Amino acid sequence: MKKKKRLSKKNRITRAKISSPESDRILSLIKKTKEEISKVVVGQDDIVDGLIRAIIANGHVLVEGVPGIAKTLTVRALAVATGCEFKRIQFTVDLLPTDIIGITSLSPDKSEFEILKGPVFSNFVIADEINRAPPKTQSALLEAMGEKQVSIGRETYSLHEPFFVMATQNPIESAGTYPLPEAQMDRFLFKLLATYPKKEEEERIIEQNIALKSFDSYGVKQIMSPKDIISMQKLVQEVQHTPRINKYIVDLVNATRNWKDYNLNLGKYIAFGASPRASIYLFLGAKADAFVNGQKFVNPSNIKSVACDAMRHRIILNYRAQIDNVTSDDIINEILSKVRVP
Repeated sequence: MKKKKRLSKKNRITRAKISSPESDRILSLIKKTKEEISKVVVGQDDIVDGLIRAIIANGHVLVEGVPGIAKTLTVRALAVATGCEFKRIQFTVDLLPTDIIGITSLSPDKSEFEILKGPVFSNFVIADEINRAPPKTQSALLEAMGEKQVSIGRETYSLHEPFFVMATQNPIESAGTYPLPEAQMDRFLFKLLATYPKKEEEERIIEQNIALKSFDSYGVKQIMSPKDIISMQKLVQEVQHTPRINKYIVDLVNATRNWKDYNLNLGKYIAFGASPRASIYLFLGAKADAFVNGQKFVNPSNIKSVACDAMRHRIILNYRAQIDNVTSDDIINEILSKVRVP
């Protein structure tokens, strides 16, 4: 009788699973939450997975996609399933920072000033077509994302917990838009690409489209609470890693800056490599991916799963890339194939 091959210490670490009662409960909540969202959203599983990873990693998401593919609907369903307050801000050219954060107003009844808080005071905020507002207005929201607080008049107010922003932008229109500066895009944990649904998925969309029904008719139930999300965010921080994980992350990011050292064929299309924030967010994203898969330790496969989402908006391409139709994802995939796992 053959003896079973004993796993190495390294493999035992990477295959270890979370087994605490609290973690098992949270993982069950995540699964049920996805099932509730699927009642109303069809064909956007990757977007849903990316949003959940970002929320439990305590980050924000930029979603790029053409109109009509359920970006807003997805966040609304997610907000209901998680028991969170939801607000939507339609960004326009005349939108002011005060329309987002709020104002100090003179009350005619009390003859004194009062604070009127803006829509940013919510758990989930969707910034629809963020690139339609001028940079000053964009900065007001991005400051709230980074600081988790806003200043109205002379007072500073903390935002709700959890606080999550999903900004959207339309890639097919450029007239009347103000593209997000690279430094501001760098504040988003992930950039997700919303694509067209498959043919069979679109047939289902026709049957259950929201144009013929009200949102309430889908019967999306609340599965978890804001406290559960905060608990998840703490548990994600407890997911462990080894020094080789840090080295692998740094090697991937370094390849975007010193591409000749890694023999990248597509490196000639890179104008500027990813910032150190790419390493931080790739690390956080990998932890979140490990957690939702029930792992106690981060392994290289978790890093690969979130690499494109965490890095595609942090690599600045030159004009030659646009001419040759080369994307950031093409470069990231080559990096993943050529950078050796430690």
